[in-house]
Amino acid sequence: MTHLLIFMLCLPAFAALAMATDRAQDDVLGHALPAAITRNLRIVGWALLVAALWAAVATMGWALGLVAYSGHTSAAAAAVFIILLLRNRRRAR
Repeated sequence: MTHLLIFMLCLPAFAALAMATDRAQDDVLGHALPAAITRNLRIVGWALLVAALWAAVATMGWALGLVAYSGHTSAAAAAVFIILLLRNRRRAR
């Protein structure tokens, strides 16, 4: 259950961080978001990553928690990347 919690914190974190970039905003929304919203997306993204790190370390200890955190962040980042890539390819058709 802990692994699901960590992953479910990392996934929206990377989605928020991705949407804080100009390229993703243009690809997904077709326009850039205001600076305040972009800043808030970055804050939310990093806060969720810190929460995921805390959850991993609090439940599994430093040694295993950091390893699990690394794996979940990698998987979540890859999932967001693949979703954005597939969305762009589908839109290009």
